[in-house]
Amino acid sequence: MIRVFIGYDGRESTALYVLQHSIARRASAPVAFVPLMLSSLEGVFTRPRDPLQSTDFSFTRFLTPYLCDFEGWALFMDCDMLMLDDIAKLWALRDERYALQVVKHQHVPKETTKFLNEPQSKYEKKNWSSVMLMNCAKCRTLTPDYVNTASGLQLHQFKWLDNDDLIGELPHRWNHLVGYDAPLANPGNVHHTLGGPYYDELRNTGYAAEWFAEQANMLQVTQRAKKS
Repeated sequence: MIRVFIGYDGRESTALYVLQHSIARRASAPVAFVPLMLSSLEGVFTRPRDPLQSTDFSFTRFLTPYLCDFEGWALFMDCDMLMLDDIAKLWALRDERYALQVVKHQHVPKETTKFLNEPQSKYEKKNWSSVMLMNCAKCRTLTPDYVNTASGLQLHQFKWLDNDDLIGELPHRWNHLVGYDAPLANPGNVHHTLGGPYYDELRNTGYAAEWFAEQANMLQVTQRAKKS
């Protein structure tokens, strides 16, 4: 079973459902989805909203190992993504030597704000935490108490690990930053980190056609199910 935790923000709910659909219809192994909704984390996630966080899941992502009882592996993904290949190929890259595996971007955004006029923060390891293949038993520092009190940089720069040698590297095709990264011939997962085509002002952004095609397929399947 591939456990996929997805960040949820009500302003991007459509993105969540399209991402789930894009994963499920290409997956060659069973997938379990867990949307990280604030309403389902009451009493667990208690930290007040930080003025620098741009989404509701900026910090809840780090509760993934705790929600798995610190057992097995899990994948965290931001919701503003689109899976274009079989997620089982990504899952197969799990390596017990590491506490987590990420795409190690060298990402220094030029803009100061991003979608919905939210702040664009600049820091080392930017966007590394947007796709995390997590070896939950080796992430025991991430208790609710720690996640609720640690600084944003402590969390997103993985200061909770003993050293960076515990961070393995994933191929870039599993977290392709639309609008930043050089074009890829075969991206496995694209990330609309500047905002997705579900916003009117971004309807022509990169991979918009693929996103709308995925949405159309999802709606078509839903309509067939209602008629049956």
